[in-house]
Amino acid sequence: MDIVLVRHGVTALNDAGCFIGRTDCGMAEEGFKQAAAVKRFLEGVPFDGIYASPLKRAVQTAEVLGSPFFRDERLAEMNFGIFEGLTYPEIQNQYPEYLHLWNGGYLRYRIPGGESLEAVFIRVEEFIKEIQGNHKRALVISHGGVIRCALSLALSSRDHFYRFRADHGSVSIAAFEADYSYIKAVNLSSKKLDCF
Repeated sequence: MDIVLVRHGVTALNDAGCFIGRTDCGMAEEGFKQAAAVKRFLEGVPFDGIYASPLKRAVQTAEVLGSPFFRDERLAEMNFGIFEGLTYPEIQNQYPEYLHLWNGGYLRYRIPGGESLEAVFIRVEEFIKEIQGNHKRALVISHGGVIRCALSLALSSRDHFYRFRADHGSVSIAAFEADYSYIKAVNLSSKKLDCF
């Protein structure tokens, strides 16, 4: 099964450099342009399952793509807890001790009021296993953290999480077969998608 992973279009808070895991904000004008570029790129590609995060920015992206889709909570971005809505410098100033703990053990450390990256990996893996036998090619509209989890899972290693980019309005593709998985494409950006 191929999973085509689309990151939602950019939001104003993304542009401001804020951590907005579960903050439910809509896309900026540029985000709608990015989603339209993804739609043009994927035109004519058949999908037998389409899923989206329930957060507004992902739902708006899915709506621009124009096909019916299922919302799945497991595709929501990581909950950044007390870091939500803050920029990295603001977190450094307000919560230096928590930031130090998170940077030292990003996979298992749970930000107060939020969740650990390991918890995100677990729900993304559960989602992939659930749909794996049901589709030939599924489209997933989600978030940077979820996409990087899926790509890491395709390589059977959580250690690769920070080695991937998933820009806003980008497309990545991972294949999950019965006994192995691999990556077909990573971070095809909306700027590049317009050239096809």
